[in-house]
Amino acid sequence: MTQQIRVVVVDDHPMVAEGIEAILESYADIQVVATLSDGQQVVNQLLALQPDVILMDLNMPGVNGLSATEMVLEKRPQTRVLVLSMHDSPEYISTALNHGAMGYVLKDVPTDEIKLAIDTIMANQRYLCTGAKGSLEPPEHVEREQLTNREQTILLQLAQGKSNKEVALALDISVRTVETHRKNIKRKLGISSTAGLTRYAMEHGVLQGTGVGI
Repeated sequence: MTQQIRVVVVDDHPMVAEGIEAILESYADIQVVATLSDGQQVVNQLLALQPDVILMDLNMPGVNGLSATEMVLEKRPQTRVLVLSMHDSPEYISTALNHGAMGYVLKDVPTDEIKLAIDTIMANQRYLCTGAKGSLEPPEHVEREQLTNREQTILLQLAQGKSNKEVALALDISVRTVETHRKNIKRKLGISSTAGLTRYAMEHGVLQGTGVGI
């Protein structure tokens, strides 16, 4: 008989923890040895429980998941930490991995993906669910559509803080035309806010010149 994987679930929401426990207990090769509600509990009980894998939530009262992960790995390096979180921002994911987590799974993944994640990190391989991977490593093959010369000119005007009306007056075009160009610029750059356009202009040197390559 294959030795069971000893798992501890750490989540401050009892219903979530119990739900995950019920899911994992359906697998013959997994034994949930404890469900805990904060990071300090898992650190305190670590040597007694001797888990192979800890499913760790990030946002918890007291000792949060990141601090707990560091303390767990310092105390028992062979334990593998799999973050189970609702946060899919690159900052959360990269920070968790930098703190020593071997995997990151979003809470809305299918049941069997949690099991796959556990098996993967038990094989000493990092696991990121599709949502986390997509957030952390955007596809490189996707290229942004190039701005036309007119759009570059309007981007410069907008980045200088001018309103649609002011841009229309400066370029002798209608306000509606400016609005159309503005929408196209945002779509092509994948930017939804004016502040984002300004930041893009600064980062790409648009504000350093007046002609923007025209």
